Amino acid sequence: MGALIFNPEGKIFLMRTYKWSNRYAVPGGHIELGERIEDALKREVKEETGLDVHDAEFMSLQESIFDETFWERKHFLFLDFICKTSHQGMPPEVIQMGKRCLIDGFGVILAGSTEPCSQIIREFIDQAATSSQATTLGRGSRKTTVSMAALANGTSGHAMDFDDTQLSRSPDRIYGLLTHPTIPPLCATLAVGEQKDASGRAFLESFLIGFEVECKIAEAINPDHYKKGFHTSGTIGTFGAAAGAAKLLGLDGQQTACALGIAASLSSGIRANFGTMTKPLHVGRAAQNGVTAAHLASLGFTSDSSSLDGPWGYFQIFGGGFDEEKISGQMGNPYTIVDPGISVKPYPSGVLSHPSMDALLDLVKEYEIQAEQVDEIRLGAGSNILNPLRYQNPQTALEAKFSLPFCLASIVLDRKAGIRQFRDEFVKSPRVQDMMKRVKTYLNPDIESRGYDRILSIVEVKLKDGKTFNKESGPYRGSPQNPLTQGALEQKFKECGELVLDDGKISEALRLINSIDGLKSVRELIQPLASD
Repeated sequence: MGALIFNPEGKIFLMRTYKWSNRYAVPGGHIELGERIEDALKREVKEETGLDVHDAEFMSLQESIFDETFWERKHFLFLDFICKTSHQGMPPEVIQMGKRCLIDGFGVILAGSTEPCSQIIREFIDQAATSSQATTLGRGSRKTTVSMAALANGTSGHAMDFDDTQLSRSPDRIYGLLTHPTIPPLCATLAVGEQKDASGRAFLESFLIGFEVECKIAEAINPDHYKKGFHTSGTIGTFGAAAGAAKLLGLDGQQTACALGIAASLSSGIRANFGTMTKPLHVGRAAQNGVTAAHLASLGFTSDSSSLDGPWGYFQIFGGGFDEEKISGQMGNPYTIVDPGISVKPYPSGVLSHPSMDALLDLVKEYEIQAEQVDEIRLGAGSNILNPLRYQNPQTALEAKFSLPFCLASIVLDRKAGIRQFRDEFVKSPRVQDMMKRVKTYLNPDIESRGYDRILSIVEVKLKDGKTFNKESGPYRGSPQNPLTQGALEQKFKECGELVLDDGKISEALRLINSIDGLKSVRELIQPLASD
C-alpha cells in the first residue's frame, strides 16, 4: 500500500498510504482531497530531504513499478484472488453452493424472460446487434453480441425479483442483506464463456470468483452507499461481472486492474426505480458493463490505479469510504457463498417481505383461516422493512413486489405468492384490492430498537368473530438458517422453466448444471436453456 518515487540521484522513497476517510496519510503531512498525489509526494520528499523529484521521473517509475508492487495496494487486494484462484483450490462446499446458485439463477432467468421488460430489451438488442456471439436464454432466444446477451439475461434474471440475496457479517448493514449476487457474474461469464467456447469448469470457476469479489466489495463499502439510495445489485454487481469476465478472458494483473477501474466508472443504479422495469435493468447493465470493462481492458484500454481506493475513487465517492479489513486477507477466507451464505427466494418479491409472509402462512395453515373470515391483518416491523416496501396500494405486479399489503393478501387468498400471483391482473382483481385494504402496517418500537441487521416483524390476524392470532417472524425459508432442500430448489427451477421450456429440456438443463464442472464446453448448456 504505497508508491515508490525517486530523485535524480537515484534515491528511492516508499510513500505508504493508509486507510483513509478524506485524505492520504504520508510521512510529514497529508494529501488533501483534490490535490495531485504526485505534487504532494514531491513536496513531502523535498521537505524531509531537500531533494527534488521531477514529473518525468515520477511517471516513468510509476509505470515501471506497476507490475512489481501493485499487488500491495488497497485497490489491488482483489487481483491476487482473481488471477491466481482456481477451481482446484476451491473447497467442495463452495463448488456445491455454486451449483445451487446456478440452478436458481438459470431458473429465474428463464422465468424472467417472459416479463415485459425482457421483451423490450430483446427488441432493443435486435436494433443494435452486429454479430452473433452469445445467446439470450428463455423466451425469444436469439444470438447477439456478448455484451448484449449479458444485458438481456441479466435483466431477465432480476425481472421477477426472484434471484438470491447475499447476507452480511456486519451488524451495521441494513437488514443484514447486501446484493443479489448471482445474476451479474453468471450472465457475464456465461456470455464470455459461450464466445470463447470455455469449459464448464472454467465457467464455474470464473462465476465463483466474480461472485466472491462482488460480495466482499458489498461487505466492505460504507453502508451509506445503500442508505443514500444506490442499488447495490446494479452498482457493485458490475464489479462481480467484471472480475468474472476478466478471469475467463485470461487477463493478467494489470489488465484486470484496468477492468475494475473501468467498471468503477460504469457502475450505477438508484433505489428510486424500485417497483419499475428499471430495477431489473440495473442488474442487466451490471452484467453488460462488467463484460464491457473486461473486453476493453483486454484490448489495452486503461484506467487509473486509484479508481477504487483513491480520493476520487469508487469507495469514497459512492460510499464515503470502506473497511479495508473486510477485504484484506478475506478473499475466499471464507467464501461468502458458504459463510455467512446466501438466501434463495421462495417468493418472487423483495426478500424483506418473506419472513412476514412465512409467519402469516403458518397462521393460515395452523388455524385453517379462510379469507372471508379475516377482519384485519396487522403487521409491526422496523423502519428498515417498512420504508423500502413502500407501496400501500399497488396497481402493478412490479409495485406489488415491494408491497406488504399485497404480499400478505396473496397469502390469505391463495395460500401462496408465486409467479402466477405476481401478475397485473391478479394485483388489480377486486378480491385482492379488497383484502389489501384490511392490511395495516405500523412501526413497532421494540423491533425498531433491536437494530437494522435482521428482518423482524410481528403478524397479527383478527377474525370477524373476534378471535386473534399472532406470530413473530423467524428464520425465513431459503435463508441459511432454513435453507431450501435440493428437491425444493429443483422444483423452483422447474416452475420457472415450464413457462418457456418443455419437460425434456428442463430435465436436461438440470442434469447439465449439476455436472457443470465436467462439461467440455459451456455451449452444451446453452441449447436446453434456449427456447425454440
